[in-house]
Amino acid sequence: MKKEIHPKYNKEVKVVCSCGNTFTTGSTLDVGELNIELCSKCHPFYTGEQKIVDTDNVVKKFEERAKKSAQMSFRSKREKMAERKAKKTSTKESSSSLTLKDMLANANISK
Repeated sequence: MKKEIHPKYNKEVKVVCSCGNTFTTGSTLDVGELNIELCSKCHPFYTGEQKIVDTDNVVKKFEERAKKSAQMSFRSKREKMAERKAKKTSTKESSSSLTLKDMLANANISK
């Protein structure tokens, strides 16, 4: 075995779980304390209880999106197209009724 290529082994690494359980183990990490989310005291495989570990709030974000989509009213393609057509014709009518003098007055252009 080659010398000086292997990392130093730290025999005293304190592991702290999010459930409050702490224990000491060995590791090649140079840290004194290691924070973890699951251990043998709180892991669903060992406890038999279902636990949702949601560190990035993925479940909460999904529930918010589902709630938002349930509140949305879905319109048919015909309704959307009719609304667009009505909007387009109303803008054409309103823009054609203005004269150049009215447009300049609205723009507040001074000479």
